[in-house]
Amino acid sequence: MNRLLFVLVFLSWAIPVSARNAHPNVIVVITDDQGYGDVGAHGNTMIQTPNLDQLHSQSIRLTDYHVDPTCSPTRSALMTGRYSTRTGVWHTIMGRSLMNTQEYTIAELFRDGGYKTGMFGKWHLGDNYPVRPQDQGFDYTFIHGGGGVGQGPDYWGNDYFDDTYWRNGRPEAQKGYCTDVWFEDALDFIERNRRKPFFAYISTNAPHGPYLVSEEYSEPYKAKGVGSPQAEFYGMIENIDDNMGRLMKKLDDLKIADNTILIFTTDNGSAAGWRPTKNGTWKGYNAGMRAGKGSNFDGGHRVPMFIRWPDGKLSGGRDVDQLCAHIDVLPTLSELCGLEDGRAEERDGQSLKTILYGDQDAMRNRIILVHSQRVENVEKYRNYAVLTERWRLLNQNELYDIKADPGQQSNVFDNHPDIARELSTAYESWWKSLAPSFDMTVRIGIGFKAQPESLLHSHDWHTNNTNTPWHQNHVTSGAIGNGYWALDVAESGRYRIELRRWPRQEDKAMDALKATIEIGNQSITREIASGDKAVVFEIDLEQGANDLLTKMELKDGKTRGSYFAYIRPLK
Repeated sequence: MNRLLFVLVFLSWAIPVSARNAHPNVIVVITDDQGYGDVGAHGNTMIQTPNLDQLHSQSIRLTDYHVDPTCSPTRSALMTGRYSTRTGVWHTIMGRSLMNTQEYTIAELFRDGGYKTGMFGKWHLGDNYPVRPQDQGFDYTFIHGGGGVGQGPDYWGNDYFDDTYWRNGRPEAQKGYCTDVWFEDALDFIERNRRKPFFAYISTNAPHGPYLVSEEYSEPYKAKGVGSPQAEFYGMIENIDDNMGRLMKKLDDLKIADNTILIFTTDNGSAAGWRPTKNGTWKGYNAGMRAGKGSNFDGGHRVPMFIRWPDGKLSGGRDVDQLCAHIDVLPTLSELCGLEDGRAEERDGQSLKTILYGDQDAMRNRIILVHSQRVENVEKYRNYAVLTERWRLLNQNELYDIKADPGQQSNVFDNHPDIARELSTAYESWWKSLAPSFDMTVRIGIGFKAQPESLLHSHDWHTNNTNTPWHQNHVTSGAIGNGYWALDVAESGRYRIELRRWPRQEDKAMDALKATIEIGNQSITREIASGDKAVVFEIDLEQGANDLLTKMELKDGKTRGSYFAYIRPLK
């Protein structure tokens, strides 16, 4: 029996890993705020991205691939294969970055298909149960909080170097630079799971601002005339490129590169690489497009998309020019990996398999829509674009022939009334289809066993105040603002609500005179003594939807909300 066991074990190691896996591994790398022009292979003569350039040479490149113009919406669309607004996500703060828990995500699809699923880095779709990545299909998570390292929900004091991140929901101190840390942990996950199919979602916070990186990466750009912060931005991308090299080498060393679908993409247009800086001679590079992050011009939403899969006979080193988008990632991977998607009819995206395998005529008449809302409640006709392979309709009265005018300089709206009318009709139909989501409020869970104590931050206040304190810098400066948290209470009972000016680990005084909480039909005020670091309320809450508003009366007579609230049931 022992000899038989030995033989079986020996054979399991002798057989190539790719031969043992019936399904390909999948790795999706998505960077933050890196535009189409921020890759050397796309014509940028300044930035150094040799590993991405190598991947570009080995991959199918989707050259007309689009996302939303900002972070959270793109991520929700990629996770679900549905337009972001349908998922409840149309902003990056104000509670509108929380994704509806009823969505069936790409991680759930892979997990239910027998894959081990792991994510690393930026989630930006909610920091509390039930909207965390571990609640949405990921077996293993290693992440920062909020929309970026150093933002309000992130661990206090993080600054890209030697930070504390959450591993499977627990804070853990790290050594090293953020991007290096994400990739190192992802490589460990890949090695641990190399003998079974895995889905790894590596989502870097770089090169999102603040533009912090070692001088070894930024100084060579400054020496070439790149101004700051563009030099730091490019340096952050070069560091990403080094890590992409480590990732590709790991796949080769483990002999699983051929049976791994490797995707590289980004979440919106360039934040800092597309225009000149006042203190540099380099003019920036945007691959001939107009504008950058946040814009409904192509520079805001057309981004890199490389797909490599040798075992799938996806012959690399070629461009695919059909119009496609983030909503297509889930249905494409579902089909390529042979996964059963029981909710395929709910997806807005389409599988790109036919065009990846060389069909030049397929999918030539698509219409895709994007918009940039960035408000508490969606507004019709706000910053939208209707896309076809040839045309771009923007904001009711702008039409561009993208083939003849890729820089979108000549508005030909009056010259093509029939095209403008057709695309306007498409927008109207799309808007009507989104309408059921407009009143959606995705709520933060309170008192659920999966997260016994919830930590809320003003990042997620629902408010029309555009000065929402979403960053730790806003907390430090004492930014004035207020709004309410939309809560879902697990069960009726008594709860402890602890308000703080600073997070617990800072152990600092509140610097306020009074605190008030309003929830349901209850309003309670407490005096705050000099030097108090927290004010605590015990209150009976009803199961279900509850909105929590806090008010802090300050010594200078001003009033604002509490930046932090810790809530747990009392039992």
